[in-house]
Amino acid sequence: MIFIILSKWRRKPTKEVVAQMRKLYEQAVKEGVKFRGRYWTLGRHDAVSITEGPDEKTVMKALIRFGDLVSTETLVTVPSEEAFKLLE
Repeated sequence: MIFIILSKWRRKPTKEVVAQMRKLYEQAVKEGVKFRGRYWTLGRHDAVSITEGPDEKTVMKALIRFGDLVSTETLVTVPSEEAFKLLE
């Protein structure tokens, strides 16, 4: 499953905060979450992650740990080919 995660910093990002985030990413990877792309952005959200996980629960468990550092909005994706089939 692919998830798009929109994030907003809860406090000013510092080198220490980013180091904490890296540790959390490493832990999530050990649990089966793959980060396909991570981007800092301008606008309403501070960062966007393209993430893959075996199921919603695995990704949710990983994201809960990030809660002190960032607030997130997570979008569950459906490949367009599969979505087109739903139109029939």
